[in-house]
Amino acid sequence: MASEAIPESWRDALEPVLAQPEARKLGGWLRAQEDAGKVIYPPRGTRLAALAMTPLDAVRVVILGQDPYHGPNQAHGLAFSVQDGVKVPPSLVNIFKELESDCGIARPAHGNLSKWAQQGLLLLNNTLTVAAGQAGSHAGRGWDAITDAAVAAVAERGDPTVFILWGSHAKKKAGRVRALGTSQHHLVLTSPHPSPLSAHNGFFGSRPFSQANAFLESHGRGVIDWSLG
Repeated sequence: MASEAIPESWRDALEPVLAQPEARKLGGWLRAQEDAGKVIYPPRGTRLAALAMTPLDAVRVVILGQDPYHGPNQAHGLAFSVQDGVKVPPSLVNIFKELESDCGIARPAHGNLSKWAQQGLLLLNNTLTVAAGQAGSHAGRGWDAITDAAVAAVAERGDPTVFILWGSHAKKKAGRVRALGTSQHHLVLTSPHPSPLSAHNGFFGSRPFSQANAFLESHGRGVIDWSLG
């Protein structure tokens, strides 16, 4: 993990877990994969971009997904987001469909979610790397302990926060959030993943965006401007 700079606001939360043998093993394994010519997304230096863009003390909403996009030029360190000029992936298309249905916000022409991250929305995947063309290929390699620590750091704060957990991998963190916070502190929303394989099983119609804003506003934390135009 030496190639990834830990953002200052997250150091106290992450440095203990990154010092553990499991994290060191993960770092060594990633380096060995790349030294062997394996392509890994997102590229080195961007794997903690979600934490860099959204400081711990600014987090108002956490959106938790599974793992990064596994196609070329897609993943850039923010869950579900792609850089400007990159075709919007199917899962993000479905997120935008639900946003339009929920809040009446027209679907944007791009898939860069940096504007959300800059408003205190932590766009985090459960696993922060993936092999090119192989969805889920880095699950179980050690990222869970690191993302668990990030989620726990948010849940342990007193600030009321919304946790939006999409898919079975993300839902596994729901119990941890509830154990560390209280029902008064946080709102936990779970649904199937927005992937075309599962979106029709309960993601569509789940209305996470309006529910998040209603909760934030009721607790004096403002609202997220979900528009991306």
